[in-house]
Order: sequence, then C-alpha cells, then structure tokens
Amino acid sequence: MRRAPLAVLLLLALAGPARAQTPSAPAVNPRAVLGAMEDAFASVAERVTPAVVNVSTSVKRGAGERSPEALERFREFFGDEFFDRFFKRRREEGRATGSGVIVDPAGYVLTNNHVVENADEITVTLSDARKLTARLVGRDPKTDLAVLKVESGQPLPAAVLGDSDRLRVGQWAIAIGNPFGLDRTVTVGIVSATARNRVGVATYENFIQTDASINPGNSGGPLLDIDGRVIGINTAIVATGQGIGFSIPINTAKDVLRQLIASGRVVRGWLGIAIQDLTDDLAKSFGVAERQGILVADVMKGGPAEAAGLKPGDVIVEFASAPVREVPELQRAVAGVAPGRPVSVVVVREGKRVSVTVTLGEMPSEEAAAPASTDEQQERWGMAVDALTDEIARRFDLSTGRGVVVSQVAPGSPADRAGLRRGDVILEVDKKPVADPEALFRLLDALAPGASAPVYVRRLTGSPRGEYLVFERPAAR
Repeated sequence: MRRAPLAVLLLLALAGPARAQTPSAPAVNPRAVLGAMEDAFASVAERVTPAVVNVSTSVKRGAGERSPEALERFREFFGDEFFDRFFKRRREEGRATGSGVIVDPAGYVLTNNHVVENADEITVTLSDARKLTARLVGRDPKTDLAVLKVESGQPLPAAVLGDSDRLRVGQWAIAIGNPFGLDRTVTVGIVSATARNRVGVATYENFIQTDASINPGNSGGPLLDIDGRVIGINTAIVATGQGIGFSIPINTAKDVLRQLIASGRVVRGWLGIAIQDLTDDLAKSFGVAERQGILVADVMKGGPAEAAGLKPGDVIVEFASAPVREVPELQRAVAGVAPGRPVSVVVVREGKRVSVTVTLGEMPSEEAAAPASTDEQQERWGMAVDALTDEIARRFDLSTGRGVVVSQVAPGSPADRAGLRRGDVILEVDKKPVADPEALFRLLDALAPGASAPVYVRRLTGSPRGEYLVFERPAAR
C-alpha cells in the first residue's frame, strides 16, 4: 500500500473530519493538527538521521593556512566562541569536526570544504557508531563543498536529494547535524529567504536562509523539507544574530557532487574580466541607470573577453539573453556555462548597446598576489603614491611608464572615502591616463569643488583585478 505524502496528511489533519461546513463554525481538530505535525517531524528524523554522519579530521600542521581576511570573515559569521573552538583549536591541536550526509548507498558523503580542507586523515562516524576512514574524493572551495568516500562492505542509508529551485519562503526546514559534538541533533524552523549572497563565506553564493537552529558542528549537515528530502547543506551562521543560518542549495551541490565524483575537480566557464556593481555615482559616470547592469572594471590579457572585444568601462546588461543586475548573478551565470561554448553578451558602451559573442574559457586556478610596497605618507588628497616600477609592471602585466602605486591612505581622507587601498595602482582619472604622481594630482586638482570623477585602479592585493572608484573633491568651505 502506497503511503500518502506527509504534506497531504498534514492538510487532511488541518481540514478535520468531513462534515457540513458553515461560515460560523469551521471544522478544525487542533489535536489532529498537532499530532500530524509531530508525526511529520518524527518521521523525517527517523528516516534521515541514519544518513547523517560525524566528520572528524586531523589537520596537516601549517598547510594551506587561511588568509587573515578569510579568518576574519569566518570569525564574523561563526562568532568568537566557535572561531576559538574550531579554527584556533584546529591550528593548535590539528583537529576539526563537523557533519556530513550520505547521498549514495555506495558511501559518498557530502560535507563542507572548510570541515576537511588540509586534512591529513578523515574519519566518518556512522549512526551505528562505526568509525570508517574516509577518502577525499574532491573539494570545491568556491562553493565550500567537499565529497568523501567510505567503504563499509554493504550499502549505507542514503538521504534523498530534493529540488532547491522549488523552495518557497515560509515552508518548513529541518536541520540535522552534530552541534558542539551533540550527535544527530534535530532542529526545526522555516525557509526564511532564498538566493542570499554577499555573505562572504564562499565565492559563489546563493544561500538558503533559515531560522532552523544551526550551531558550530552543523557544518556539512543536511537541511530538509517536510518530506525528508535534502534541500541544502548547512554551512554558516550569523553569530551575532538569532535564527540566521545559511545553507548551500542542493541543486548547486548536485552539480558539484557530479563533477567531483567524475573527475575530482569542478570545471567552470570563464570570461576573463573583473567586474563590480554600479553605484549611483558610477552609473552617472557611464551614462546608465542605477542597477541596470554590471561594470567591467578590467579585461585580462589573452582571455575570452579580450578576444571578443570587451573593454574596461563596458556595462554588461545581458548574458546568454538574460538580464543581469548584480555581480553574484553574473558570476553564477558565467560559471554555469561549459568552457568552449559561445555566449551572447550585450553591453552598454558610451551610451550605446553593443552585442558581442564570447567563447568562454575554463576558469584558471587562482594565484596569490604579491604584497604592496610602502613609502612615506603624503598629505595631498590623503594618499601617498610612487611611480610604477618595471618589476611590479612585469609581475602584474601592466604597461610600463603608466600608473602610480599607492603606498599610504590617510583615514577619513578623500582617497579613503573613495575606497582606495594601499597597494592599488591608479591608471586613469576621468578616463585620462596617469603616467606619474604629478599627473595624478594635476588631474584630481582639475575637478571643481564638490565634483567627482571615476578613477580606474588595479588591485594588486587579494586577487589581482581592475576596479573603478569614484573620487570626490571636497566642496570649498
């Protein structure tokens, strides 16, 4: 006999026993409603808990340490207590713990990358207390996902994967994991929001937000719907808030899972550009409406975008015939296209719409950039600059004889308010090239009091890229 879905049972309970309905006395059986909800949650826990595992690791000392910026982001979202217990202990004692979910009876386990990165040994503890040594199949830092494989000699209980594209805000969400080492804890809430980005945990973010209680140790565990299907992989919390947790959509995880099992790595499309959102001031400077598109800040030499004719200052308004308005939206769209495939891109250039076809390449591995140089502080405009040296120009593929390197930025100054950072290379002011410090200040001084202009810089710290900033000359007092 086929069992009715839990959602249907819940609706039947809400309706109560069949009877003649009257406007003044709807038939509702509160006990039946509560009982159906209780049965639904208990059924999910009974069916899925055997597929949830504890993931513990011993970590290679000194291997692949996170950058200070990345550590600060994790401290912000996980909180001081978890940061000290997880990352600090991980560095000092070489241990880490988290959660995972078995997604294939053959022994494939989904978890978070930050749970297993740099692990020397990985141990998976099953619901029957068996401890199995896990092999790292592959990991994807850009989505904070990883896949493990365990051998048990028999099929393992596996969770059923759902469809995160069909989620509705307000529907039930159930989390299972190992918070603070409390194995297979079940918590219940709702889907608070979908498509959350700019959280700062991963490169590609499209998170499900939930108020189902997620705590340190839940990382890598499943987020489930009322029928027990996995809709997300829990990955982060806002430690300073209450009931604000984030989960990677399972449809994103499915693609990463498939590629990691097939080849041990994830292949993504690549345009070869640096992009940024349009602010009000930048939109005016480039003659487009706010949030109309995404600004191309830099075009990488030899990349697909350069071959197609894209230029710094172009505003991308369509990609693959779909409008784009935010940087994360375009990043996900480009990454989802197979390398070698031609894609139509529409840009606004000098006020006119231009359509180009770009044949995407494969996203290369990221390389670390060199630190910026330092020099004495200068007073004018709140920044100190030096001429661009041949060595820096060669290292970052810049033209010699063009640009100045920022060595200091004074807090609260016009340069600081514009977002300039030490180590930036200023290449243009108001679309005019900058050859040396004197040319830079001459162009800035030409601005009328209270006026602003776009300043094009090349970021050399973090991931090297170009970006437009808006400099404003203070109004005369």
